[in-house]
Amino acid sequence: MRLIPSFTVFLLLLFFTAYASAQDTLKITFGSCNNQDKPQHLWDDILSDVPDIWVWLGDNIYGEGQDAEGLRRLYLRQKQHPDYEKLLATAFITGIWDDHDYGVNDGGKHFLYKRESQKEFLDFLAVSANDHRRTQKGIYTVHWLDQKSGIKVRLILLDTRYFRDDAIRTKDGYTPNEKGSILGKEQWSWLEKELKENKAEITLFASGIQVIPAEHRFEKWSNFPNERKKLFNLIRKYKVAHPIILSGDRHIAEISRIEWKRHTILEVTSSSLTHSYGTNTFEPNAYRVGKLINVDNYGLLQVWKENDQVVYKVQLKGEGGVILQEFKE
Repeated sequence: MRLIPSFTVFLLLLFFTAYASAQDTLKITFGSCNNQDKPQHLWDDILSDVPDIWVWLGDNIYGEGQDAEGLRRLYLRQKQHPDYEKLLATAFITGIWDDHDYGVNDGGKHFLYKRESQKEFLDFLAVSANDHRRTQKGIYTVHWLDQKSGIKVRLILLDTRYFRDDAIRTKDGYTPNEKGSILGKEQWSWLEKELKENKAEITLFASGIQVIPAEHRFEKWSNFPNERKKLFNLIRKYKVAHPIILSGDRHIAEISRIEWKRHTILEVTSSSLTHSYGTNTFEPNAYRVGKLINVDNYGLLQVWKENDQVVYKVQLKGEGGVILQEFKE
């Protein structure tokens, strides 16, 4: 019998441990605010993370004022970006929209061409002809994500444009709309049903606008305070395990956390892929964990198990793959 040298055994164990770890970790990347006319310099870094999933968080192109043909042309330009083409070939792509790809700045339910925008958006994501989003109003949906981690991860994609009532705008921002809705009656009914039946160990919510932050003067869920409370109450009511909100829109990145009736909710905002708000060096957010990030960025969420316990790590990353902030739980 031929014996294998102990050092060789050590190397083999190291290799298989690393291989198993790589196979058992689910990698989800995400980002927003991607102007097709600006340099897109983060795709190679995203590709280097070898993600299983990419989630668009809105403003995936800048096409407000465009008709359907114009949106189609801009989406095609994005799909033909060489590095994005590589991501299309290796990862599952999904996502939501925000106002600039919806078709009108700060737009809501009164946008006349929202059905045309919906078709172009779904075509961009290559959504199949028999998918329910092809016939329903709005782009909301849910995905069970790759199960290779052995963890049940659910991604709930929310449409914060198609049904949204008018925001009450002032010269200094917005006045809270106490009676208005963001999601609309149909989407709320759908969402409650999904949460009632939800058995996920980690549930991700994708929102085009921020949910937890309440102090800045831009678009956010707290401009419709009852809608924000309703979402938090549903998460608490159905005891959603490890709820994590993914949001975009703001041209900054940050991590926020709120304790809602003894239930912890985390939000990771990743924005912008191409044109961050570099002069924004301070902005109040009582729920912020860590720092405000004002350079181009994307998000990476990794999920795995340690000793049969669910573990996840969120990183906000910049050019060159540099880690700008990290949160682990």
